Amino acid sequence: MKTELFDFELPEDRIALRPVEPRDTARLLCVQPGSDPELLDKSVRDLTSLLRPGDCLVFNDTRVIPAALTGIRQRGDSAAGVSCNLHKRIDASRWRAFARPAKRLAANDRIRFGSTQNTCMLGTLDATVTDKAEGGEITLAFDVSGPDLDAAIAAVGAMPLPPYIAGRRDADDKDITTYQTIYAQTDGAVAAPTAGLHFTESLLTALKARKVSSRFVTLHVGAGTFLPVKSEDTADHKMHAEWGSISAEVATALDDVRRQGGRLIAVGTTSLRLLESAAALDGSIAPWAGETDIFITPGYRFKAVDALMTNCHLPRSTRFMLVGAFAGLETMQRAYSHAIATGYRFYSYGDSSLLFKAA
Repeated sequence: MKTELFDFELPEDRIALRPVEPRDTARLLCVQPGSDPELLDKSVRDLTSLLRPGDCLVFNDTRVIPAALTGIRQRGDSAAGVSCNLHKRIDASRWRAFARPAKRLAANDRIRFGSTQNTCMLGTLDATVTDKAEGGEITLAFDVSGPDLDAAIAAVGAMPLPPYIAGRRDADDKDITTYQTIYAQTDGAVAAPTAGLHFTESLLTALKARKVSSRFVTLHVGAGTFLPVKSEDTADHKMHAEWGSISAEVATALDDVRRQGGRLIAVGTTSLRLLESAAALDGSIAPWAGETDIFITPGYRFKAVDALMTNCHLPRSTRFMLVGAFAGLETMQRAYSHAIATGYRFYSYGDSSLLFKAA
């Protein structure tokens, strides 16, 4: 499909730089393809009435690590400032990263991340650029590995805010909390599964009282999620692979929900992509672990997911392509026109939507 089909005008002031507080007071656009009305303006707290007893919310419990690193490139007597966003771990000591400005880096360059005034290992983290690829992607081999590397990244890194936010303000201490879901459990993501940022303990308690169950899967979101689709045709776009897993216990529970007439509601496009990667043609879900680079565009036949809770996404993004496939492209174009006209806030810290699958 032509990428231009997924373009639309989004005013800059619609991109949220901070979340609303409390989290669950964000707006929720309910999209019901083929219904009258098709669009309903709600609040995230209204999930308790929009969902039915027996439904199941499927959350991504990945935990964001402070993967945004700033340092000094050292090459002989010359030095230059660089920023790197880690996006995929290769092994105990190596990560792939997106560098800015990449033109300042070459293979065998040394980078010192963290405080340049502090020479102790607690204040700095050193790495060698072992490879440079297209699009500003590099491979970093750190001088420490395993748990020591994890601790060093935690000490010198910052929360990896999306470029649409990071280009307009710096990350701060508030982001340590607000850019993490309250149920985050498994370290490994370098971007938040942002649909889950809207949930609070009180909302989860209310949903449980409504007899809406919750299950957790893991997909470590990579920084590739922020990359725009630059190709003119979606068929030419390559998704970055991300690692995920669904336990045997969760797979059985999800199949039981569907057998009993309940609906599976994916919280976030990451949960949906993982469920669809693991689902058989009949919609059954098996235990699963591995990497997925599934790229969902209109024409895809969904197997497992009945509804999707997700934020409002950017033009020409893979996420907008996915919601266009799920609820129908024309429906989502109408939904986003309504959202823009009525002041919805977009992207990671923005408002939410609850989409039901098109027939």
